[in-house]
Amino acid sequence: MFNVRVYGILMNEQNQVLVADEYIRGRYYTKFPGGGLEFGEGTRDCLKREFKEEMDLDVRIGDHIYTTDFFQMSAFTPDQQIIAIYYFAHALEPIKAPLRTTKFDFDDQQMELYHRTGETETFRFIDWNDFSGEQVTLPIDKIVADLVKAGTR
Repeated sequence: MFNVRVYGILMNEQNQVLVADEYIRGRYYTKFPGGGLEFGEGTRDCLKREFKEEMDLDVRIGDHIYTTDFFQMSAFTPDQQIIAIYYFAHALEPIKAPLRTTKFDFDDQQMELYHRTGETETFRFIDWNDFSGEQVTLPIDKIVADLVKAGTR
């Protein structure tokens, strides 16, 4: 079984990279914004939808960066293979979602959501000088972060 995921690398005018800090089923993850492809949806439309759902943010999807070219088992569903597709994303409006400056800084409302659903997320920017594969959790994200940092597409 395959699980297709689509993620966006969004940078702001201060040369910072957007990441999502997530708390899922008792584990912490730092990853790029995005999510699962739904049936009948193209990958670019998926990423636009995910930014709108997660951040209430309209984005333009830019160049393709990377598609998984190795086997990666899902961290959440061991009988699924992850295929992840990454694009650059460009905000078409100011970000309205609350942005944090500290890793895993969830507010009371986000923690209430976690207790109801088993997952919650928040967003923050990482300065370009501090950005690398070491700043994200998931194996494919690490590869993409290092590719972006190296300027490779």
